[in-house]
Amino acid sequence: MVAEDKILVALLAAIGLIVLTMVITMFAPERPLRGVPPPLNIAPFLRLVMMTALFTAIILSIGQLVQWIGNLLGDASLEAALGAMGVLGFLGMVIAVAAGVYFSVNIGIGESARNNTSFTWWVINRLAFLIGSTNIGSFALYFMQGRLGLPGEQAAEPTRWLLLVVGVFILLVAPISGWLTDRFGSKPMVAISGLTAALGTLVIVIVPHLTAIYLGGILIGAGAGMFYTANWALGTALVPGQEAGRYLGISNLAGAGAGAVGAYIGGPIADFFTNTMPQTPGIGYVLLYAIYGLLFLASVLCLLKIKPVKAN
Repeated sequence: MVAEDKILVALLAAIGLIVLTMVITMFAPERPLRGVPPPLNIAPFLRLVMMTALFTAIILSIGQLVQWIGNLLGDASLEAALGAMGVLGFLGMVIAVAAGVYFSVNIGIGESARNNTSFTWWVINRLAFLIGSTNIGSFALYFMQGRLGLPGEQAAEPTRWLLLVVGVFILLVAPISGWLTDRFGSKPMVAISGLTAALGTLVIVIVPHLTAIYLGGILIGAGAGMFYTANWALGTALVPGQEAGRYLGISNLAGAGAGAVGAYIGGPIADFFTNTMPQTPGIGYVLLYAIYGLLFLASVLCLLKIKPVKAN
């Protein structure tokens, strides 16, 4: 719709989808609250404000650092720039994820977070994976333009098909992964999802052919479908039942922070190569995708810090 300049129709379709999901949610069976609810406590809201402000400050600081170092590399060779910006981008995102989640969870939950470190590592695992899966879609058009050497209007069609392939395989794999999670456990399935998505990203990065890119999209979609089911199953087993809403509410910083971390830190990396090395179009987005692939692998390593959860 957007490619055909029907932006208003696309926005209305998105709004309608959100309203539809809200209506469906209202029909979910839920036990009504019994008794008088406790008085409103303003302290949790203040913690949320502090948590959001701190996480935002971390992302902005690292993003500015990336831009500043990029300015210093203006005269560097392509190899040196790729190495420096690659290491800087990956480490910057890792630090933003680890520090942002650690301090945010400790502010949002307090002493309970220090007694449940597995929950913190689960949020880190979730954020690391979602940075990759979210931003691969966000930068798909620019990646296709540079990787395949296509102008904007010609890159729109294969980009649309790539996103469709990813979405279809998320839908296909997510229900199946629920059964597999019950059978083999959530941690192994989360690990497999990260490895599958990383493999798909590797295929997309190293093979500049449309068929290979679609194949990589299939693997990324399959990995994301497994992750969305297994990771949530793992998280719900890690939170205390009486405070599930509080904990899982805090965990949403992973979903909200994924786009911010991946775009605000990753965007300047791609812009650096576009502005300073126009003779190598798209190399910045190839590097950016490689960083997202490494984040998939980093999400798997986080599982080592999550204690096994016994089945109910």
